[in-house]
Amino acid sequence: MNNIIVVGSGAGGATVARELAIQGMDVTLIEKGSSVPSEKAFQCYDNLDVGVELLKTTCLGGTTLVTAGNAVRTCQQEFQKLGIDLSGEFEEVEAELKVGPLPDTHFGEGTMKIMEASASLGLTMEKMPKFINPTECVPCGKCAFGCPRNAKWSSLEYLAEAEKHGAHIVDNSPVTRIMTPAGQVKGVEILNSENGVKKEYIADTVILCSGAIETPRLLGSAGLTAGERLFVDTFVTVGGVLPGINFYKEVSMNGLYKKEKRFILSPHYSSLLTSPNQVTEKDILGIMVKIPDESSGRVDASGVFKQSTSQDVGLMAEGCAAAGAILTEAGVSPDTLVSTPARGAHPGGTAAVGEVVDKNLETEIENLFVADASVFPRAPGAPPVLTILALAKRLAKHVVSLNQ
Repeated sequence: MNNIIVVGSGAGGATVARELAIQGMDVTLIEKGSSVPSEKAFQCYDNLDVGVELLKTTCLGGTTLVTAGNAVRTCQQEFQKLGIDLSGEFEEVEAELKVGPLPDTHFGEGTMKIMEASASLGLTMEKMPKFINPTECVPCGKCAFGCPRNAKWSSLEYLAEAEKHGAHIVDNSPVTRIMTPAGQVKGVEILNSENGVKKEYIADTVILCSGAIETPRLLGSAGLTAGERLFVDTFVTVGGVLPGINFYKEVSMNGLYKKEKRFILSPHYSSLLTSPNQVTEKDILGIMVKIPDESSGRVDASGVFKQSTSQDVGLMAEGCAAAGAILTEAGVSPDTLVSTPARGAHPGGTAAVGEVVDKNLETEIENLFVADASVFPRAPGAPPVLTILALAKRLAKHVVSLNQ
């Protein structure tokens, strides 16, 4: 068992492919989207309206191209309780990506005002740990559009390493089904989106890393039940007018206040805040409020569904009140405070550990694994990328051990 197919090229897929290729295994990674330069990643947004707007991208490297470069450990204790110790993998990833806060030179006036106002209200905001190279980063506010200077780590780095060690990467090729004759993994079927030709890729092992929307659909093609307990890490951006602050050009989400299992607050600009106040982007100061929403959604054959629960609404109201108080303390005129609509950025939970996969991230079909946010037991309410990387590293070690 050493012929391996990885489906998806985001945080999980790129990591698994890299780790296995380095170990000399025969790896083919298949990606639905196409290859684009980092600075063009904004063209690949492929959002869904699922009750809340769900932000996602479809391209080689996935949503890692449009993250804010945030590197926080999420759900570590929850995974530990499920028999998954990620402490070693977290340390590995943090060392490889040189995770740490940016230097003071990369903190703009708006972010500093927010952090100082938070502290004065007793809501101490720490510097956000990042996987951004400060010597390459020139603050421009474009993290979520694709870094124009490649200063931020993305899966493209791991994909390049995987290729260097012999992995074969196939893009523009949506996987249509997993082939499991007689209940055994045989490979996958793809449909080339450029020429419409179907093709089968044969493998002994398939690792799904295609995200919490596509992964349960593919598991369904193999006869498995998945897709319940969808969460999205619901967020809004609260903001108001502070003339000439030029906050929109700053490094996004450079600070973090966390109220455990309730909400996080982080400096964040959204263009959706300008029109209600009839001002330009240079005059807005904002804070993201993100909650660990309840796992109340689902993915099934008829679509994707996610509604906010009463608990979600309560947490969001609490977080927005705190954000409004901080912004007011920072000098924003209270009568200009507005909020964006609720959106979701981190779908997960649809193939959770203990329900769809075991502690080795393996389904009930032998050698069919999952390594993306689908396996999370609950919403992290914070950026999940570091945890996905750690899970993928751990899975790769397990797969290697099966071949020794």
